[in-house]
Amino acid sequence: GVHRQILLATLGCFVGYQLVKRAEYMHAKVDRELFEYIKHHPVDFPASTEKKRIGQLLEDFHPIR
Repeated sequence: GVHRQILLATLGCFVGYQLVKRAEYMHAKVDRELFEYIKHHPVDFPASTEKKRIGQLLEDFHPIR
């Protein structure tokens, strides 16, 4: 009955929370490793000194009709 639905809803919330927490941990771990690699290999990742304008990033628009 209702008690089983409440139990399963509570269990689903708990399992979902744990899965989201684990996914965030895994993403944070990957980010930390990548930032550490970038910090130890600055030659591979040069800092861009000039800023590009939005017109330089986008392609020219040519309407079809």
